[in-house]
This record gives sequence, structure tokens and C-alpha cells, in this order.
Amino acid sequence: MNSLSIDIETYSTENLSRSGVYRYAEAPEFRVLLFGYRVDDGEVSVCDLESGDPLPDAVLKALLDDSVIKWAFNASFERICLSRYLWDLKLLPDGEYLSPVSWRCTMVWCAYLGLPMSLAMAGEVLGLDKQKMEEGRELIHFFCQPAHRSLLNYDGKRNQPWADPNRWKTFVEYNRRDVETECAIKERVAKYPVPDTVWEQYVLDQKINDRGIRLDWVFMNAAMIMEELCRKDLERELKSLTALENPKSVAQIRQWLSDHGTEVQDMSRKQVASMLDTASPEVRPVLLLRQQLAKSSVKKYEAMRKTVCTDDRIRGMFQFYGAPRSGRWAGRGVQLQNLPQNHIPELDEARQLVWNSDYHLLSALYDSVPDVLSELIRTAFVPAEGKKFIVADFSAIEARVIAWLAGESWRSEVFAAGGDIYCASASRMFGVPVEKHGVNGHLRQKGKVAELALGYGGGVGALKAMGALEMGVPEEELQGLVNAWRAASPHIVQLWWNVDKAVKTVIRNRCVVKLPVVRGDCNISLAFECCSGMLFVHLPSDRYLSYVKPRISPNSFGGESVRYLGLNAVKKWDWIESYGPKFVENIVQAISRDLLAEAMLRLEKHGYHIVAHVHDEVIVEAEQGDSVEEICSFMGEVPSCTPGLQLRADGYECEFYRKD
Repeated sequence: MNSLSIDIETYSTENLSRSGVYRYAEAPEFRVLLFGYRVDDGEVSVCDLESGDPLPDAVLKALLDDSVIKWAFNASFERICLSRYLWDLKLLPDGEYLSPVSWRCTMVWCAYLGLPMSLAMAGEVLGLDKQKMEEGRELIHFFCQPAHRSLLNYDGKRNQPWADPNRWKTFVEYNRRDVETECAIKERVAKYPVPDTVWEQYVLDQKINDRGIRLDWVFMNAAMIMEELCRKDLERELKSLTALENPKSVAQIRQWLSDHGTEVQDMSRKQVASMLDTASPEVRPVLLLRQQLAKSSVKKYEAMRKTVCTDDRIRGMFQFYGAPRSGRWAGRGVQLQNLPQNHIPELDEARQLVWNSDYHLLSALYDSVPDVLSELIRTAFVPAEGKKFIVADFSAIEARVIAWLAGESWRSEVFAAGGDIYCASASRMFGVPVEKHGVNGHLRQKGKVAELALGYGGGVGALKAMGALEMGVPEEELQGLVNAWRAASPHIVQLWWNVDKAVKTVIRNRCVVKLPVVRGDCNISLAFECCSGMLFVHLPSDRYLSYVKPRISPNSFGGESVRYLGLNAVKKWDWIESYGPKFVENIVQAISRDLLAEAMLRLEKHGYHIVAHVHDEVIVEAEQGDSVEEICSFMGEVPSCTPGLQLRADGYECEFYRKD
């Protein structure tokens, strides 16, 4: 046996979408119901474990044998659930997960090629003869989730095979079809293999997900209790101000506002925030209370409670290749990628008040308890006993990568000298020296907003979206900022249109175009290729970006744009319009992602245990003797594929997760 393709159906009392697979598989009532598999290129078989079929010894041995490659669509689900299955059989120690070294994921392969990360959608897009059966959703609801007491079950817990034999027979065929569909996908995309380096990164990703990060249960519990106390206080105060029977009702609060001269279309957070500046003295306190009640970030504590495992660690928070256009990681569960920042000066003291459940002192010291609880969310993550966190991240990674890629030498010189890119950019834009807190320091803010908004072809709209107006930049100056930034960065602007031309050329002519990236004695390139209905962008790391069925079509501005098929903002498979600067954004973010992946592999090989990573930052659960400087040194090593790149990592250590 060389390979084993697997699909399983399971039962658990936990809600998979809320708990994540690790908590789901820990439930005492968890069971593997069906085990569909194919050995090498043989026929698909299904073991009806729930009806008493034994799993063949050869298959059991293969699960534990790292020389046999296991394939599955969303393989982390099969690997974790089968780990629990093997715990129950006493073939694997409790709490130990099957090594990911011999597991490969067809879903990751699809994502690598720009295809949907859904078995049904991937099969449809690829035009497979055997598609995922449409009955699956209803069958999973019937057999895989807790059921109400009915004539079909006597214990009021779940529907077993004898509850509906015909449905169960269909369920067995559904399991068989999933294996067939997964194998067909693998065969269809076989001519575009995933590089070994990406599988190595996938294995590390799975190890980090298995390792998890420790949760301070006492702190989390206290924060949730405080949030509930605060919510009740806010509701009482809002009821007192408005005399409404139910001040949480959107309809009632909108009517109250209308009665007091304020018409609103909706009560979204953005809408409420926009009304505060012009609200009357009578209305403003009501809006402020409503704003605090609607604060959704404190719901992160509830997400922690639902996903934490029995050993107080949260696992499975990172989706490998979750971002379709760049291959970056995406968040799952608690979503570390979008946690609120912490700006409270006395963070330790505020956290201790929550840990001590001192709600009255906390509410007396701070204007908004929800705001405090929101800023403290990060601090719920703590290292294991006797360990510490070392947090390290790349400094201005995308700005460094685009400067290196475009050959914008003055930017690279700023980074090499350890300078402030916002000051340097403002100085270049306005032709005067700019120093932070010094000469012409007021211009730094304009340089900052321009750097954040304009690197990928953005204009006035991008500046507004980045908060330029809120930062105090007058609206009449925005177009001038755009013009000044582009004039100061001509090589980046040229890169946009070089990439645009290269993409259109390869789509029209079905050829290969290389854009040289000459740095010192090294000559590397970005290569663009269009074949078999796919556009590929070959990156310096030997990874490539994939775009499905690219074509050139007229756009609304009277010019031409590239369109390709992909998941849009609402997760629908649709045509997506793009052009040079957007492709440059994908490329820069992809290279930045590759630098992070290489740094993570390097740290692990030197014995450092990464427990989480957020954007361009890693969180290491370190020994007391480990140093920040050494970890930053390993992170800051420049790979051979990006010679001349000015790479730097900064870090700090902490007793709980925080932003320095």
C-alpha cells in the first residue's frame, strides 16, 4: 500500500462549525460511523462501523504508518477524528494526534490552484462525472447530529441506522461517492502538483494547530461574567433614558430616535458612530449606550469557551491556504487575525481586575467596560506553566517586499538604515526633510496614510477607506497626496503596469513572459504563463499563484480588464475583475507569506515551538532562557530566493499575549 484515500462520517454532540474539529472529536459521545476508503488505485470500499463492520487490519496499520500517504478533502478533519477513534481502540495514546507528516489534503490542492475549498463546488467547477450527492446535507443532519426524541429513536439522543434503513443505505453510498469525488479531483489536477515545500509548510501548519495555545480559563470566565453584568447595567440605563419596554429592539430604538428628531436607516455600528458628532444632547447618551451594547468583539470570549479543549488549549485556529489569491493563512474559531488592539496604558492592572472579578472597581475606573474587555481579549492567551511568550514580527513587510520587487532603491536604503518609511515617504512627496516629532513632523501623518493606502494603485477612495479624513487630512488635499506619492515612487507605479501588460500578453498569446528582478549579482524573475485554461504567476519561492479561466474583456472605464473565475467577497464562484495593481498586491502578499512560512520552518527546526501566528507575527511558547534577539535573528534571515531584500524582525516577551 502506497496511498490511502479516506472520507469518514461521524457523530458528536458538539456543533462542528462552532467548536472546531478538536473539541468536536473530544466529546464523550463521539463516534466514527462510516469509513470510506480507496487503497492506491483500487475500488472504493465503505466500512459501516456503526453497524459492526470491522476496519481491515491493513487499513488500521496504514493509519499509523508514515510511509503510507493518506489523502482526504479537508484532511485535518479525518486526521483528528481518526486520532480519537484510535484512542478508543488503545492504538494511540489519549491526547496524541496522528502525525501529519504522511497526510495530504485535496482541499489545499484545490486552493493552491485557485479552485473552491468546497468538495461540491470543486467537483462542479472541474466538471467531474461523479459529483458530491445533493442528499448529503439532510443525511448528515439526520445521522450525525443530536436528534429530538421521536418514533425513530428511543433515547432522544441520535438516529441510528435501524431508525431508517433506507436512509442509512443512501448514507453509505453518499460516503462512497465522496471518496470517488475526492479521488477524481486528485486525478484531474494531477498535472499541476503542489510543490514539496508547500506540503512541508502544511505539515508544520498542522503541528501548530495540534499544539494549540493555552487559555487562561479563570480570566476568560471572569470576563464573560463581567460582560453579562455590564450588559444588564447598560440595558437598565438605556431603559431609564428612553422609557422603552425593550431598548434592545431595533424597531423601538429607531422609533424613539425618530420621535427625537433623528432619522436613521439602520442601527449598524458604523451608522451609530457617524451620528455621534451631530447628535443632540438628549440623543447622544442613548447612541453611546447603544454603541457599547452592540460591541461584538467581546463575543470572542464566548468563541473561546466553545472551542477550548479539555487541557485548556485552543486548537485548530489556522486554515492553511485560506486566502485564495495569495495563499496566506486564514483564521478559524476565535479568529486571532481580527482581534482588537490593546491601547490601555495600565494593561496589567486592568487584566488583574478582571481576573479578580472586581467588576465594581473596573467600572469605576473606566468609562466603558465593554471597551476594556475588548482590549483585554488578547491577554486571555497565556503560555504553559514555566514558559513565556516571545512575540516576533516582520517590520513593514509588504512595504519592504514591494520596494525590493520594483527596485525602488530609495525605499530599500531607508529600510537598510533603519529609517522611518513614513517620514521618508513624506519627505520624498513634499521635497522637505520630515522627522518624527521634529522638523515638519506634521507631514509624517500624510506620509503614513499614503503608504498604507496607495501601494496597490489606490486613489482618493483608498485614502478615505484607510481613514485619511479621520486622521485630519483635508478632503481637498487627497488627490494631491495620490499624485505626490506616485511621483515619489515611479518604479512601483511602473511595476503595476509591467505586470498588467505581462498578464494580458500571456492571456492573448498563450506564452511565457518573464519580468526580471535584478538584485546585485542575482537575476531572478516573476514568470507569467497561461495554459490549460489557467493563468500562473511563478514566484521567487518556486510557488505559483493560480487564476482560473482568465480572459480579457471591456471594463466600465472604456478600457480592458482581466477577468478570472474565483470566490468573490460573498463566497460565490463568479467572475472577478482585476488589473495590474491588484495582481501586484496578490504577488507582494504572496511573497510576504512565503517569507513568513520559511521563517516559521526555520524556527521550528531550531527547536522553537510556535503556538500561533497572526498576519506577519509569530507567537512562540518559549523556555525562560530563550532570547528575543535569537528568535528575531532567525526570522530576519533573508532567503536565497529574495537576495537584497531588506528584511527585519522585531520582538518582545510577555507573560500573556499582548501587542507591545
